[in-house]
Amino acid sequence: MRLPFRSRPFRDVDRADLRADLRDALALATAVLVVGASFGALAAAAAVPAPLVVAMSVLVFAGGAQFLVVAVVAAGGGVVAAVAAALLLNLRHLPFGLAMADTVGRSPVARLVGAHLLVDETVAFSRARPAGPRARAAYWMCGSMLFAAWNLGTVAGMLAGSAVPDPDAFGVDAAFPAGLLALLLPGLRRWDARRVGLAAAALALLATPVLPPGLPVLAGLLGLLVAGAPAGER
Repeated sequence: MRLPFRSRPFRDVDRADLRADLRDALALATAVLVVGASFGALAAAAAVPAPLVVAMSVLVFAGGAQFLVVAVVAAGGGVVAAVAAALLLNLRHLPFGLAMADTVGRSPVARLVGAHLLVDETVAFSRARPAGPRARAAYWMCGSMLFAAWNLGTVAGMLAGSAVPDPDAFGVDAAFPAGLLALLLPGLRRWDARRVGLAAAALALLATPVLPPGLPVLAGLLGLLVAGAPAGER
């Protein structure tokens, strides 16, 4: 198996390590392809214009934020509320960027492109490798493959979703919260995270009858006030 990676940062990494990382990245990209297809199908079923769906995947490239934007819009919320919620959700990328600065590279171009590929999976994939050339190669390999898989999945899902004559008959309205819940579940293993999640859900439910669509999800952010010190695992 010949590896297509012959330039930096790949040429300083052992070929056996590159093959192993490539295999793992392919498996991860396959999963991202499926999630991207789900996003494309749900966005199309919610009547989000196709150019906007593609633009979000290319220019934003943040699965959780994109699902949240479509969910808010589908619920009748305004663009400002949707964008504000997505920006708040992606604030976690700030510490990610600080942690990955040396791994991404020092040149302005590397940092610009590397910042765009900075997602949860890319960070975790790189951090699981030894620091240095292998971690850098893993970051770029995984990031570029996930970007391609996410966008291909988005287009495929969007085409499939557009072919559904009556999306509501398939329970698309329930698919948005179900998809967001699936994204949140891995982070709810800690008791303090569950406490914040329950508080946020309660606040959002209480705000739903009195606030315009799209704003209750922002009110739920007040659930962070109960974070406090970790109460330990349960």
